[in-house]
Amino acid sequence: MKMVKTQHHAARLFATGTVPTRVAGFTLIEMIAVLVLIGIVMTIVGGKVMQNFQNGEYKAGVAGVHSVEMKVQAYMLDNGSAPQSLNDLVTRPGTASNWNGPYAKESDLKDPFQHPYQYKVPGEHGDFDIVFLGKDGQPGGDGLNKDYGNWQ
Repeated sequence: MKMVKTQHHAARLFATGTVPTRVAGFTLIEMIAVLVLIGIVMTIVGGKVMQNFQNGEYKAGVAGVHSVEMKVQAYMLDNGSAPQSLNDLVTRPGTASNWNGPYAKESDLKDPFQHPYQYKVPGEHGDFDIVFLGKDGQPGGDGLNKDYGNWQ
């Protein structure tokens, strides 16, 4: 029944030669307003997501310090002393008679920001020190740029 009314209405419009001036839908102003609102929401949410992502990368760098520390300790158990450099975990040095490596992959020796972990033997805080320099890769800093050592 509804379809008959719609067809009858359409037939009457064409017969009289009148065309509706307003079609149901969104105006250009309404569409622009919606796009602006979506942009504002995405800016707020996107900034928060990026901040959380970078915080996650920093925490992965801290975890990486402890992972490298365990690899150095495995090297020490096999060879009796700490490696002279972190590269000794990847390729056998000439001085390591009981080397059972590789103990690490080349990628394990870089933090999530692609900076190498800092290594010092003998360390100031133990047999060896491993330091993650944060996002900036420079000593010192606050927040995401804060340094983190295996003794902490």
